[in-house]
Amino acid sequence: MGPALVSSLKVLFLVLQPEPKPGDLIEIFRPMYKHWAIYVGDGYVIHLAPPSEFAGAGAASIMSALTDKAIVKKELLCDVAGGDKYHVNNKHDSEYTPLPPNKIIQRAEELVGKEIHYKLTSENCEHFVNELRYGVARSDQVRDAVKVVGIAGMGLATLGLIGVLVSRNKKQKQ
Repeated sequence: MGPALVSSLKVLFLVLQPEPKPGDLIEIFRPMYKHWAIYVGDGYVIHLAPPSEFAGAGAASIMSALTDKAIVKKELLCDVAGGDKYHVNNKHDSEYTPLPPNKIIQRAEELVGKEIHYKLTSENCEHFVNELRYGVARSDQVRDAVKVVGIAGMGLATLGLIGVLVSRNKKQKQ
């Protein structure tokens, strides 16, 4: 696919997307995870990125898992999303009352350019945007991953127990 076609597809995708409103949470679908940003108006978002990340890094930003620092950046949504799909996802509005949009934007703008602590499990981009919108730092990705690991761990433990019981049964029959 040539650069002109890619550019045209990006424009078409952007036209089909509903315009986010200031304070909206933007969920960006990276190949191996979801990146989160907060829309601040005029096509811009504020988000967390590793200090060396460039806009639209896509899968390269998985490197954020290997760092303990992040930079709060203000960039065009189309640049941050790159070729990845995104949508507005204010999924906790029924559980938490969003702060007023001007307060969300003010809090976000005050952080732009600052280096802050980053931890994949407790201080990631999803925690960051939820804290800005709701005043509550939470990440469903982390919660869901912990559940999957817990279920997998229980499954492995069950298989191990079955293996021990089968082995004992064979030894008793001998």
